[in-house]
Amino acid sequence: MRLRTPGFVFSAMAFAYAFLYLPILAVVVYSFNESKLVTVWGGFSTKWYGELFRNEQLLGAAYQSLKVAAISATFAVVLGTLASIAIVRFGRFRGKSMLQGVLAAPLVMPEVLLGLTMLMLFVAMEQLIGWPEKRDLTTISIAHITFSVAYVVVVIQSRLKTIDRSLEEAALDLGARPLKVFMLVTLPLMFPALLSSWLLAFTLSMDDLVIASFTSGPGSTTLPMVVFSSVRLGVNPQINALATILLLLVIICVFVVSRLIRQEKR
Repeated sequence: MRLRTPGFVFSAMAFAYAFLYLPILAVVVYSFNESKLVTVWGGFSTKWYGELFRNEQLLGAAYQSLKVAAISATFAVVLGTLASIAIVRFGRFRGKSMLQGVLAAPLVMPEVLLGLTMLMLFVAMEQLIGWPEKRDLTTISIAHITFSVAYVVVVIQSRLKTIDRSLEEAALDLGARPLKVFMLVTLPLMFPALLSSWLLAFTLSMDDLVIASFTSGPGSTTLPMVVFSSVRLGVNPQINALATILLLLVIICVFVVSRLIRQEKR
């Protein structure tokens, strides 16, 4: 008797999709719940969205998280691109193995350990040079850049290894300078990887709770920290509304990015 029958495969896929997406669907449905109890349906209402947009704490934390995520993702892509080019294009050089090891460390290092080491680094720097004077959005951004670069390097390295070098060589043969070749030939070919890695770094920063908790201070609370502190006392219906809005934004971003990447491949 074969287990890999069409019925078995379909049932397994249906169970997997239901396991992954039914809780998300439940969050979306209950964001329109009239009742304060998130598990009891009290009728259709959009009042929690209005309450959410009047919640200055959540909105302020969301703005700070977006700002930190955009800054850390941008710097991580720039640094990750430079590191990937050095590793892929410059062959063997002194310190290459160490560079690869340092870049790969955040991929396997526990977040608690990474957050603790970043906190100790900032404390030591404050004692030695007087900066940073306090833990704020700057320290959170630096910490997020540190671990996001590792993921960016993985994505961009794989893309650089598959680029047809003959296109760059043809541009050089036609008289273009190396910098112009990089800007007009290499970067456009890397665009899907750059965009994907930026979105990945942005998502990792928006999602981070542990490292931000270690490297933040008064007045620099991020959205995951506010959500985590609120759900410990019970899930607030405003959190369901916030999750629904974030889900809608993710769907829009994925759609736009997929269209951009599809146009680049044409």
